[in-house]
Amino acid sequence: MTKQIKSRERVTERGEVFTAEREVNAMLDLVKPECIRPDSRFLEPACGDGNFLSAILERKLAELRRRYKSAHRSYEIHAVEAIGSLYGVDIMRDNVEACRQRLFNIWDREYTSLCKDDCSNDTRDAVRFIIGRNIICGNALTLMCVDEAGNDTSEPIVFSEWALIGTTQMQRSDYTLSDLLLYRDNTNPDGNLFARDDDEEDTEGVFLKRYTTHYKKVHQNG
Repeated sequence: MTKQIKSRERVTERGEVFTAEREVNAMLDLVKPECIRPDSRFLEPACGDGNFLSAILERKLAELRRRYKSAHRSYEIHAVEAIGSLYGVDIMRDNVEACRQRLFNIWDREYTSLCKDDCSNDTRDAVRFIIGRNIICGNALTLMCVDEAGNDTSEPIVFSEWALIGTTQMQRSDYTLSDLLLYRDNTNPDGNLFARDDDEEDTEGVFLKRYTTHYKKVHQNG
């Protein structure tokens, strides 16, 4: 059973208490259909070491295994899509590092188990890169990145949207979290973090960077 606190000091200083597995699964069951869609995005603003995100990933990968058990290439690309759909922020750097490693371990275990000799280290490197972009050490209240001591820096939290284009291409688009939340609140009542109209997507201060490449090469563009 996962511990709900790491230390009394962290509870006192940061209010850090981890959600128990039973509560995690009960809450995810409320949105069960979304938890198995590879492209359905989730943001955990106080992700800790990944209790919610890891449970969602396990559900997504289980569904992909069911769908693509005999189609390894299809499983691989949609498994990359699934890891790209999960976002987290935590103010504690050790939590961020643990969450990143936990998500990769879950993803790689399932990938290796199903695809075996068809596995690609390029794909693994791409997944590590995506996780590094999606799980951020920052302050979800101020929407800024933090330093080693947990203090705000001048660098805003930036997230990448990962979207499949065709059968093998993946598009990365970078946006500041503050602008995403502002835009969502003003124009997207459905809560989709990246949803916006095409004629609005290049508004100054929202869109930062975009490129499209093979899904195994997303990490080669920095």
